Amino acid sequence: MSKKVLMTGNDAMAEAAIAAGCRFYAGYPITPQNEIPAYMALHMPEAGGVFIQAESELAAINMVFGASAAGARAMTSSSSPGISLKQEGISYLAGAQLPCVIVNVMRGGPGLGNISPAQSDYFQATRGGGHGDYRCLVFAPSSVQEAYDLVKEAFDLADHYRIPAIILGDGTLGQMMEPVCVKSKIQNPKSKTGKPWALTGCQGREPNIVKSFYLGEGDLERLNLILQKKYKTIQQREQRCATFLIEDAKVIVIAYGTMARIAKSAVKRLRQMGKKVGLIRPVTLWPFPDALLKRLATSRRRAKLFVVEMSYGQMVEDVRLAVEGKLSVTFWGRSGGGIPSENEIIRRVRLVSG
Repeated sequence: MSKKVLMTGNDAMAEAAIAAGCRFYAGYPITPQNEIPAYMALHMPEAGGVFIQAESELAAINMVFGASAAGARAMTSSSSPGISLKQEGISYLAGAQLPCVIVNVMRGGPGLGNISPAQSDYFQATRGGGHGDYRCLVFAPSSVQEAYDLVKEAFDLADHYRIPAIILGDGTLGQMMEPVCVKSKIQNPKSKTGKPWALTGCQGREPNIVKSFYLGEGDLERLNLILQKKYKTIQQREQRCATFLIEDAKVIVIAYGTMARIAKSAVKRLRQMGKKVGLIRPVTLWPFPDALLKRLATSRRRAKLFVVEMSYGQMVEDVRLAVEGKLSVTFWGRSGGGIPSENEIIRRVRLVSG
């Protein structure tokens, strides 16, 4: 059973986490994601969960480490500067193969920046912003409903692969209100018996050890090889993207998240003008959905690609890597609170199309 409710993106992601069985949340206030900890503070006790306002972002991510190690579905959230402070803890989570969900409601940067939306944390999220060779699952919702749905998927895949998962939103998505179909019944948390590695007490078995510290010769390299094998599996199985009118498109716009909403409106108007333009919207930023782009690059149809971001060029590097120079790739972006408009996209796509 489900019901439709008008919610902000921040409230929807918090509600989705509770519905997905999250029973531990630790966070620290920072705009524009403050509604998430506020929602969790109110509703986690109702679900029998734990809410903690930590003394810092560093404390919050390490509390998530502890809760996840004990078998709980755990989440934290922040905005760009706060996520930067969590990077060491995220590396520890990845190294210990612990699942969790991390929500980043991006704001303008660099530095303290401002509270306007941006997409300039792409590199940080998709490259593993902390030390070491690791990756996180990264999801990029473009609507409040999708944000709600992807939080559940993020928890499920994080548990399945024992990997941190990131929801990469922005200030617009977090603050905007849209109708959302939400589950009317809260799920029970995933049974700890489904996590045989968790620190639940010995209970007549050999004790579990959760760590990312390996001093024995070759031990750390063996762990890294295990991680790389897992990441390769994820790259093969978990790529997600949405397409719009790309079958006959001579120019394909590529955008994600909030930017993709604006780009889709521009594509619709360009079609009305008689321009054969389509849209590819990556839903997973890691693994990046390069399989589709590789197919386009090796097909007979030589479509031109136009990448637009609320940054000065980050996702565009993954696009260029995917097509290996076989397709023309043009980039345009704004950041620091500047958002490319529909009219600007139309004008630049018409220049690209000639």
